Amino acid sequence: MHQGTMHRLDRITQTVAIVGFCGLVVMALLIFYDGVARTVNAPRISGFSDFGEFIFPLVIASCFPAGLLRQTNVTVRVLGNLFPGRFNASLELFASLVTLAFFAVLVWQFIDLSANYTEAGRTTRTIHIPLGPFWWITTAIMAICIPVQVYVVWSWLKACITGKPPELNQLSSAEMEHS
Repeated sequence: MHQGTMHRLDRITQTVAIVGFCGLVVMALLIFYDGVARTVNAPRISGFSDFGEFIFPLVIASCFPAGLLRQTNVTVRVLGNLFPGRFNASLELFASLVTLAFFAVLVWQFIDLSANYTEAGRTTRTIHIPLGPFWWITTAIMAICIPVQVYVVWSWLKACITGKPPELNQLSSAEMEHS
């Protein structure tokens, strides 16, 4: 895997995050309309709370792939900063392996949940929108995290072997330069 792979992954994960952000904007507009309608005694959105049942999981899931690739998750790097180089890379490799295992279990649970929602024909409470399809989309977004995190593991493994910082650091550095 080379830098082109990283940039393709970055483009994919950023696109997923933007789609999720659009879902958040839709929810914000619905909330705004509902608040104004309530204030001026206008017709309100029927089943308004139902929309959050499937939009919010999609929005939240869409943030994870980009966060994993850019390594913006909560991290404590005290030891790594004290002992840079291969020791730090080894700690990062271990952390990325644990993160990969966590997301593998999480995706497995999402598959189970989505299958249960689909089998049971689960719908939203008021307007009875089927939840299964939306949870399968959420699960697919979460599944993107697996190959992304495999790439992160590979990058840190390579850094352990070569002693050079991974290409992943370029994403964070480029982000800082544009700010």
